Amino acid sequence: MQKIVTQNSQYGLHLSSLADLCYICHPKHDRFFFMATRYTSPTTKPLIFITNDDGIEAKGLRLLAEYLAPLGEIVTVAPDGPRSGQSAAITAGIPLRVTETTCIPGCKAYKTNGTPVDCVKLSMNNILDRRPDLLVSGINHGSNSGVSVIYSGTMGAVFEGVIQGIPSVGFSLCDHDRNADFTICRPLIVSLCQAILEKGLPSGIGLNVNFPAVKELKGAHVCRAARGLWTEEYDRRIDPFGRPYYWLTGTFRNAEPDSTDTDEYFLAHDMASIVPVSIDRTDYDVIKQIQDLSPLLDR
Repeated sequence: MQKIVTQNSQYGLHLSSLADLCYICHPKHDRFFFMATRYTSPTTKPLIFITNDDGIEAKGLRLLAEYLAPLGEIVTVAPDGPRSGQSAAITAGIPLRVTETTCIPGCKAYKTNGTPVDCVKLSMNNILDRRPDLLVSGINHGSNSGVSVIYSGTMGAVFEGVIQGIPSVGFSLCDHDRNADFTICRPLIVSLCQAILEKGLPSGIGLNVNFPAVKELKGAHVCRAARGLWTEEYDRRIDPFGRPYYWLTGTFRNAEPDSTDTDEYFLAHDMASIVPVSIDRTDYDVIKQIQDLSPLLDR
């Protein structure tokens, strides 16, 4: 795995390695959209589209918009409340509402009752007047390392951006506190996003960036996601009426705790992890093996 070399104490980065690795009814799909006006960009600066899964009022979203404001024109479209764990879910069969809001200072901002992926799709089709130069999701309150990338609404938006051909990156801090301190995230976020605006990302690839909850970041590494799974995911409880219910909890179990090239390893050693992620989930190495499973499969 490749290490990102720091240029200074603020973690300015050399990123050539990454650059070398981007009510109206629709009768067909039974989907509904409500939108007062389409946003018209007033400038020709790079358009940076921001979303998240923690909701429009999340501190991480507001700070992300603040951090990236010097890099271009910011437009934020986010869920009207928490949508964690939504992955790539989209809304079908119920109306989607979009409302302009002033809760993100210094940029045009909208909230919707949809999912993070809805935010991207709505923006591309109904809100923005031009394609974003960069899609950024986060800053998530909580880790999206390892297998969590599959469940994450933060990364669901990133994958949708990649599908749309937009250079896309998701940022997460390993701290669920609503008032978490995101100070250590700023230098790397700004440096990485500036580099992506200048150099782009490989086709079909997004970035999953996680920060440890520390006061001082010791570095940042491009690496792979750790293999593992969530255990003891549901806690059985009893409500006041004596009826059982289940509450999502769980602990991530790292299946390779001794590996030194994973996101979990670097996060545990107070370093940020940067995992290139692909929308193509085909395992090309085992195609021949699967073809040999049954004589009924063509070769």
